[in-house]
Amino acid sequence: MQPLIDNARTFGQRPEEFAGLAAGQSPQVLFITCSDSRVVPALITGARPGELFELRTAGNIVPPYGSTTPTGEAATVEYAVEVLGVEDIVVCGHSHCGAVGAVVRGDDLNSVPAVRDWLAHAAKEPECSDPADPTVAEAVQNHVLTQLLRLRSYPCVEQRLQAGGLLLHGWYYEVHTGLVREHRPDTDTFEKL
Repeated sequence: MQPLIDNARTFGQRPEEFAGLAAGQSPQVLFITCSDSRVVPALITGARPGELFELRTAGNIVPPYGSTTPTGEAATVEYAVEVLGVEDIVVCGHSHCGAVGAVVRGDDLNSVPAVRDWLAHAAKEPECSDPADPTVAEAVQNHVLTQLLRLRSYPCVEQRLQAGGLLLHGWYYEVHTGLVREHRPDTDTFEKL
């Protein structure tokens, strides 16, 4: 913790770098990814403060849309699309994902009931030919595609997609190499960016 505290103490010594951020934000991208500490959107993309609007959930899960039961995830998506007017949404899964791995392997999550219920509620089991693969690459990539489909169930997303003002992107990040792959709909494969 001490190195983090030390950096926070010196971070505010450059106010001129951040003064413009007080005027508001206008990010072009909503970046949906996992809460995993190894996934750092600004590091992966090189984004500066104000350039990404982030939604981080266990397993980069986008829950099904339900207007009668609002969620923080739905509020974040709606705000990004309707208020901030983002032009792109990236769903970024990652290798070695504990959440997706637990679903694929059928891990006993009774000792963490909130995690168990979140994964059961929000994710169908992604297809995976090798559940023993520690990267769970195939499962994570299929999971990303499921989350992109879920986004389409959000009225604000579907309206903007139909109007041509929004693009959806599926990414897969390898934590062990730093490589990022993007889903290519024409070939239905994840290819290096």
